[in-house]
Amino acid sequence: MPRAIWKGGISFGLVYIPIKLYSGASRHDLDLHMLRKGDQCPIKYTRVCEEDGKEVPWSDIVKGLQIDNYYVTLTDEDFKQASQGKSDSIEIKEFVKAEEINPRYFEKPYLLEPEKGAGKTYNLLRRAIHDSKMAGLSKFVMRNREHMALLMADDKVLYLTQMRFHDELRQPDELKIPDTSPTPEELDMAMRIIASMSVPFQPEKYQDTYQDKLMATIQAKLANKEVSVPEIEAQESAVQDLMEQLRKSLEMTG
Repeated sequence: MPRAIWKGGISFGLVYIPIKLYSGASRHDLDLHMLRKGDQCPIKYTRVCEEDGKEVPWSDIVKGLQIDNYYVTLTDEDFKQASQGKSDSIEIKEFVKAEEINPRYFEKPYLLEPEKGAGKTYNLLRRAIHDSKMAGLSKFVMRNREHMALLMADDKVLYLTQMRFHDELRQPDELKIPDTSPTPEELDMAMRIIASMSVPFQPEKYQDTYQDKLMATIQAKLANKEVSVPEIEAQESAVQDLMEQLRKSLEMTG
């Protein structure tokens, strides 16, 4: 059983549902260590002062923000004051349609479990959110930071997706996007390719092949076997005839 990373409650009107919050995802990353080439001596990270090169213990470290050539340092009390008035609750501010939210706002998934005795109200909210096809736009505080989140539900569980605030998203204004338009024939061909490749969403079909191949390489090295390197097919230039590329793509999917 995973360990709960946050405890609090869902604030839904006048209703309060005590819950536990669990991480809703895990990473496939291998635990690779930094080693010195030649003798495989592990590399140790140390906290070193840039001025005198001496190691600094945790007890002597404070946090600060650089403004011009000056650092404004913050104490534990400063962080506590900044989070004052923030309760341990996921406060639903309003309900929205999840389909209206740009996926760029989504950041991290969590699963919610009701505390003992809160199952009935938990399932009431889960069923109401699920049947209404709406999502609760919420705010909560975790690890001394306020987050925006979307509370959603399926036929089993309430889950929370941590979101980015609007001013955290980089805007595309500085990108050089050419002002061009496709021909009707090109657009029709592209739409046909999309239609031919359209299937119901089945995420279990896709695996992290990079980590699998990396682990296979490690196993081969352990067994002193030769590591085979697959040939990489050359990619066609993007400046080739667009209609010809679309025709070939449609033939491949047909």
